[in-house]
Amino acid sequence: MSVNFTKQTPISPKLNKNLEYIGEKLGIGLSFDLLIREFKIGRKKVAFVFLDGFVSSDLVTLVMQSLMDARREDVVPNSLEKIYSRLLPYGETSFVNNFEEVVAEILAGPLVFLIDGENRAIVVDTREYPGRDPEEPDVEKITRGSRDGFVETLLFNIALVRRRVRDPGLRTEVMQVGSRSLTDIALLYIDDIVNPYILERVRERLQKIKVDGLPMAEKSVEEFITDTFWNPFPEVRYTERPDVAAVHLLEGHVCIIVDTSPAVIIAPVTLFHHVQHAEEFRHNPIIGLYIRWVRLIGIAVSVFLIPLWLIIAENPGLMPEFLELIGPREEPALPLFIQFVFANIGLDLIRMASIHTPSPMATALGLVGALLIGEIAVDVGFFVPEVLLYIGLVAIGVFATPSWELGLANRLIHIILLVLTGFFNYYGFLAGLLLLLVLLKRTSSFGLPYLWPLIPFDGPSMLSILLRKPVPVKGYRPAFLKTQDPDTAPPGEK
Repeated sequence: MSVNFTKQTPISPKLNKNLEYIGEKLGIGLSFDLLIREFKIGRKKVAFVFLDGFVSSDLVTLVMQSLMDARREDVVPNSLEKIYSRLLPYGETSFVNNFEEVVAEILAGPLVFLIDGENRAIVVDTREYPGRDPEEPDVEKITRGSRDGFVETLLFNIALVRRRVRDPGLRTEVMQVGSRSLTDIALLYIDDIVNPYILERVRERLQKIKVDGLPMAEKSVEEFITDTFWNPFPEVRYTERPDVAAVHLLEGHVCIIVDTSPAVIIAPVTLFHHVQHAEEFRHNPIIGLYIRWVRLIGIAVSVFLIPLWLIIAENPGLMPEFLELIGPREEPALPLFIQFVFANIGLDLIRMASIHTPSPMATALGLVGALLIGEIAVDVGFFVPEVLLYIGLVAIGVFATPSWELGLANRLIHIILLVLTGFFNYYGFLAGLLLLLVLLKRTSSFGLPYLWPLIPFDGPSMLSILLRKPVPVKGYRPAFLKTQDPDTAPPGEK
């Protein structure tokens, strides 16, 4: 791991002076987890410096035992070279030449090995981060398929991707962002597929991040690298599934992995990337097609159902006879528009409360919201029954949206359309719909059109979104990415 510093303090040949500098810089004696282990190798004074919670004690013990058995003639002269090439029984090692790099490596987790009389140090990557085992993400569950998911450790996440993409062109560039947090960020792409322009644009935005820390990990990174702050629609996609990340790498996207986060950023993306789910590809094509269309209908219901019903309810002349059964069948005590506003607020309150409610009590929360509040509100006349019916359908549509970020954006658009419809009837709905289309048309992801392949229209690509093609059918990578390798056929068969 390399870090660029404007000021570099060279390592001193005197071990005591080096340990004194490190102790002053990192607060030895105040920070209980910072350890210095001094010992001798063939009468040569050496020291290990490391953070207790980041290293594997078994590996440190193994390295120390191997070194302490060395004789004097094994380490002098040229102690550094002999120890590095002959005595160090570990593969992940490197040299550092200044104290800024030494401090950065210690804080990142590896062990730093200092030798008296040498002006370079050896970095031994004995890291064993605290973390959890890979498990299936809660947000992206599927009925059949792999159950592993990304975790909070950068190296583990890269390994999960490499297990699925054993392409020699897969690149994993690592950089550090945050002058205080020194957060590790990995940029993943396939070298002979990705569009160099897109890659350079993403890399440049990552390198321009200037902040002291990224405690919120991937979300903070997203706000730095996207174009707008006030657009509710997500310009990147998140996934916690390694198979989803691998598919997007093979399509020509880039993935951004931030250490301490189990969510991987995929860029660039379009609106239609947020409505696809891995479940569609775990069944045969016809079942996948059915699942996709049901999901698309659910997403449309979550945005447009209530404003359209409100227009029909308040303009009975627009309602065909066969739709009279949709109500309302009784005169509302409050205007329908006001009822829907309160119902939407109540839905979001229940959703937020469920996040903070312990799992054993989640069922009880649902009963309180549905049975007690809902039924009593209807009995006292606060809501007409149709309001609860349609707000329930909207909730189902929100939960059927694969992208949580898109689901929240759709909630905001739904409420805006509802308010405009409530105040200005169908004129407000049409105005809101026009504003929505303008917003989506003006939205871009790293300079690429957000509504592709609808605008600009690409017939074959639009068909692949509406239909779930069989995997053996020859496919093409998304045209808007302008990849170096446009189709998915093996190189020898093109």
